[in-house]
Amino acid sequence: MKKRTKFSSPIKNEIDVFTTRTDTLFGATYLVLAPEHPIIEELKGEITNYKSVERYIKESKEKIERERVSEVKNKTGIEIKGIKAVNPVNLREIPVVVADYVLMHYGTGAIMAVPTHDQRDFDFAREYKLPMIEVIKPSKKKKELPKEAGVAVSKGHFEKAYEGEGYLVNSGRFNGLDSETAKERIGEWLKKKGLAKKTVHYKLRDWIFSRQRYWGEPIPMIKCQRCGWVAVPEKELPVKLPRVKKYQLTKTGESPLAAVEDWVNVKCPKCGGPAKRETDVMPNWAGSNWYYLRYCDSKNDKKLADPKLLRFWMPVDWYNGGMEHTTLHLLYSRFIYKFLWDIGTFPKIIGPEPYKKRTSHGMVLGEGGIKMSKSRGNVITPEQVIKQYGADTLRVYEMFMGPFGEAIAWDAKGVKGTKRFLQKVWGLFEDSQSSNPESKSSDSKIKKLLHKTIKKVSEDIENLKFNTAVSSLMEFCNAWQKDIQNGLREEDFKDFLKIFSPFAPHIAEELWWKLKAEKNLKNYKKSDSIFSQPWPKYDPELVEEKKITLVIQINGRVRDKIEAEADIFEEKARDLALAQEKVKKWIGGKEIKKVIFVPGKLINIVT
Repeated sequence: MKKRTKFSSPIKNEIDVFTTRTDTLFGATYLVLAPEHPIIEELKGEITNYKSVERYIKESKEKIERERVSEVKNKTGIEIKGIKAVNPVNLREIPVVVADYVLMHYGTGAIMAVPTHDQRDFDFAREYKLPMIEVIKPSKKKKELPKEAGVAVSKGHFEKAYEGEGYLVNSGRFNGLDSETAKERIGEWLKKKGLAKKTVHYKLRDWIFSRQRYWGEPIPMIKCQRCGWVAVPEKELPVKLPRVKKYQLTKTGESPLAAVEDWVNVKCPKCGGPAKRETDVMPNWAGSNWYYLRYCDSKNDKKLADPKLLRFWMPVDWYNGGMEHTTLHLLYSRFIYKFLWDIGTFPKIIGPEPYKKRTSHGMVLGEGGIKMSKSRGNVITPEQVIKQYGADTLRVYEMFMGPFGEAIAWDAKGVKGTKRFLQKVWGLFEDSQSSNPESKSSDSKIKKLLHKTIKKVSEDIENLKFNTAVSSLMEFCNAWQKDIQNGLREEDFKDFLKIFSPFAPHIAEELWWKLKAEKNLKNYKKSDSIFSQPWPKYDPELVEEKKITLVIQINGRVRDKIEAEADIFEEKARDLALAQEKVKKWIGGKEIKKVIFVPGKLINIVT
């Protein structure tokens, strides 16, 4: 929401201020201008301490941006004497200050300071003894307040800013409203008065698009002494890099291309006079953020891509990248696409967005949560893990080690545990084959668990929850191992292998082959592969969860009750019971000597 703050001076200036918290407007007690704000120069005749303000502005401009916006340093500023601002919601005159923590290129270069509800403003106000007015109470309950509550103006009795939402006080007609409602009401009220409007603000700054090096796309511009900068004619594009022997910077700090005179010196495309090419090149992201568009028609030497192929392939269904590229790569690739869209490069049917879905995967850290690097000597290479444990172990562990989007530390013990899980799957297969699998009839309990696992794994794969999918497979195998006598029918085992195959493709294919091909080797075809089979479907009736109240006893005494699945097995019931706070309290640090489990009724933990 934009709010205009009027100066009470003969010039009648207006300052645009951007805020997302219109519910705090009545608490704005001073106006802050960026040192670069042009209004300061315009009003210098009315500023009684202009020389001091000018000196402060000069000092601020010598600071780097990181210093100015740092959260840990003390904020600096100076009050502008001789002028005041008027807060339009209550017509209260407020001081005007210049402070270096406000940047001209962020927002409008001016902020309404609400010290009781913004910690940065609070720190500044306390340092410079500026007034504070509380306008949000941290409670969801509405209070019965008079239309015009008394305004307590303070200069320092608050301990810190409250930045959350609540209900309004000291806000005139809006007293008692919750923050969300007040934002809309105050915004509409100001809009009717012609003092505000809704707008969208993007925190974008100019990008540094040039590099002083050899590698990179040449910038197709020519500098003529007579005509100035002139674009290279389209018929002469693309400008290609010349072959060079030295890639180092020149002694003047210019790009290595500056030393290639026969490439640099050209005729001006406009007047034909002597001119020089731009010798800086584009950064690496200039060409690395539109490759997905070129993939649509990579051999086309006439245009970016055939419109028919663009219509077929675009937009990208799913774009996944590393977490460290989330902001910049996403921003650049989307920016370039939107530019090409705006100039009509693509068929309109594709739409204005390049991807339907965009995700990022987390980083694999070294043991102890430290980033892997050669200097630390903690780099884990896939080759060494594969050599010691196998490719499937590496693949399953990477998916099991943590959530897809989070940075997770490598753990050698976890790799070994994953290896044991794969060995268990192989052992379960061999045990099931030692008897006649055709004669087996999976009991209802293990069959129900299989169908729940099919449902869980299917959903988890779609939602990129690979770690919980692997966990479900492990839980199933534990239950299967305990009920190995009943085991699985061959058709059920095939369904298990299908949901297991995306995680451990080599073992799954081998076991599938043993089930199918060993019986008829001559007729085995590629279409018989497990990866050519349809994904299994779960039976809705078997996955329907029936709930029970599971009684939890400690040494025979009832200490808690929880809702659980009707067919919950002992291991899971034990884990659930021990996770309860009441149970933790009664067990404390005591050793668990025995667990008595009555299916569908209770679990008794004996210490």
